[in-house]
Amino acid sequence: MVKSAPWLSVTPEPERELPAAVATLVCGRRPTDEAIADEAARIERLVLRGSERRWDSYLHQVVELIDERAGDADPDVARAREVAIAVIANHHNLLLALPGRGARRTEIDRRRLARLLATRNEEQP
Repeated sequence: MVKSAPWLSVTPEPERELPAAVATLVCGRRPTDEAIADEAARIERLVLRGSERRWDSYLHQVVELIDERAGDADPDVARAREVAIAVIANHHNLLLALPGRGARRTEIDRRRLARLLATRNEEQP
């Protein structure tokens, strides 16, 4: 019998968008293709062999990176932050509609990201 894992239904966008963004945040500049591939492989392992809790923990680590890179002058890092904020905020909001504890586990990060999105929207003309 296959175990139901509704959280996997919200991973495609993060799987597609986060490797380059996270690699950029980790490197503090435009990453190498190898760094992006390594991050993509890390995400793939989490999705294929991990659990929802481990996936949420990974996303929490990315939120920490987003905070660490606040105010970074490198334009690649700034873009990577914006991508990561939007993707993870969307992911966490989608968890609200799924059964399980994912929405509760990500509540603090969801609020942090909502504040970052609100601040960004206030700054844009």
